[in-house]
Amino acid sequence: MVVVTGQNKVRGNPDDAMSSSDAEDEFQEPATPTASQAGQALPLLPQQFPEVVPLNVGGMFFTTRLSTLRRYEDTMLAAMFSGRHYIPTDAEGRYFIDRDGTYFGDILNFLRSGDLPPRERVRSVYKEAQYYSIGPLLDNLEDIQPLKGEKVRQAFLGLMPYYKDHLERIIEIAKLRAMQRKARFAKLKVCVFKEEMPITPYECPHFNSLRFERSESETKLFEHHCEVDVSFGPWEAVADVYDLLHCIVTDLSARGIAVDHQCIGVCDKHLINHYYCKRPIYEFKITWW
Repeated sequence: MVVVTGQNKVRGNPDDAMSSSDAEDEFQEPATPTASQAGQALPLLPQQFPEVVPLNVGGMFFTTRLSTLRRYEDTMLAAMFSGRHYIPTDAEGRYFIDRDGTYFGDILNFLRSGDLPPRERVRSVYKEAQYYSIGPLLDNLEDIQPLKGEKVRQAFLGLMPYYKDHLERIIEIAKLRAMQRKARFAKLKVCVFKEEMPITPYECPHFNSLRFERSESETKLFEHHCEVDVSFGPWEAVADVYDLLHCIVTDLSARGIAVDHQCIGVCDKHLINHYYCKRPIYEFKITWW
């Protein structure tokens, strides 16, 4: 009687025989699946939330109904608490959101009853509403001050070519000059002009009546760059030079930069015939500490 064991080799053509190492590879036990493989094979079950949800938002505690968090479907909060995503909990079992919770109460008040924050908190709550993608709250906040006025201001600034680039240039020049001089402040010259063509006060009516009749060659005679550090303009709007100056100072101040400015005259460079450049020149003083 012939006993066949697992160690017997397969008889036949030597070229067709399988080596012991090949056999081991073919019949090798499957490896233990990794964590990532297990996660792919067995997806997490939907997370279940209680009707009353305790929250920990950046260390500040809140309690609200689950239906409040799901008030609007297309928001981050609705998605977070839909059950499709895992939300960690703190040691007390509160659901943790890694975000500053200073204005989260205002978010909840809007979701609960449509209440809007007081004016002094509108800008900050707007940023939180952007983070949580709460479209209805964003729409409401944009229709009240100060955001409504900001929309009007931005519409005006949209007429300014390279406005943000010029602000950066003011900051960079002032920083370099202060560092070179080892000084507390730095001064630079800024031209702000509304009219596209340089004119004089005496020729303004005459110039306006002829401005559209000039040939291209004649127009080039008026091309001129004032000897200043930064130049804003021209633009076509009711808002004037003082309005743009206010925007410049406001935006610099919003970045923590102390700035003073005063008009120090006009360019007054002779261009052609009786035309002179009358663009106003302002001295900006940037104080660093």
